[in-house]
Amino acid sequence: MKKAKTPSAHIPDLQNQKDNRNVTIDKVGVKGIKYPIVVSDRYNTIQNTIADINFYVELPHYNRGTHMSRFVEILHHYHTDVIIFQLENLLDEIKHSLKANSSYIEITFPYFIKKKAPVSGIASFLNYECSFKASKSTEFEFWIGVKVPVTMLCPCSKEISAYGAHNQRSLVSLHVQYIHFIWLEELIDLVENAASCQIYPLLKRPDEKYVTEKAYENALFVEDIIRDLTIKLKKDKRIIHFEVESENFESIHNHSAYAYKKL
Repeated sequence: MKKAKTPSAHIPDLQNQKDNRNVTIDKVGVKGIKYPIVVSDRYNTIQNTIADINFYVELPHYNRGTHMSRFVEILHHYHTDVIIFQLENLLDEIKHSLKANSSYIEITFPYFIKKKAPVSGIASFLNYECSFKASKSTEFEFWIGVKVPVTMLCPCSKEISAYGAHNQRSLVSLHVQYIHFIWLEELIDLVENAASCQIYPLLKRPDEKYVTEKAYENALFVEDIIRDLTIKLKKDKRIIHFEVESENFESIHNHSAYAYKKL
């Protein structure tokens, strides 16, 4: 009796076809994967969250395509581990599986921190957009990032006005490469302490009075927060490279104020 063929035995694999156009593609892969991950939490050991993941490899000039399904297949091997400590292994595995010289991953996820209102002390959770970006060719490279919402208040408005001053909701983005581990919470604290005032998820009237007055007493230009953060980041011996940018969503203009620094 003849053995039945498996369905895949006669399904063509076009990705494995040879290509004669002599064009290497720097990055080919999958974007927008939503997947559960585990991240380190400074105060609660771990935090479970849902990430948006982009995953790529370099495609040699002689291959027509890559095997897209393998990205998700390999990612699944690591979803129960703290992802930050498995990124190099993950990238090595995808390089080996797809016979690639380089592999890349970008992970963006919401991260929640419990914050107490400054006067009433009522607690609630504030979410921050955080990210990991890693690549592996001959060497492993890794960046950690946070986007932190804060309040800024314009020094010029305060100086020229008889009373009051206009403030802005601002978003500060900070990405660093380090040689020794840095917590997400450390980067978030660094940004919040450099702003005119922090943002809180829940405020009662005494809290609203506090944050309004604190921002007024600590007026800063968008340039000021970038310079202050740069000085602090340069002093941290764990950090070897950083990028920091701040965008103030102006309350009296139909445009944003912006500043950026890279080291």
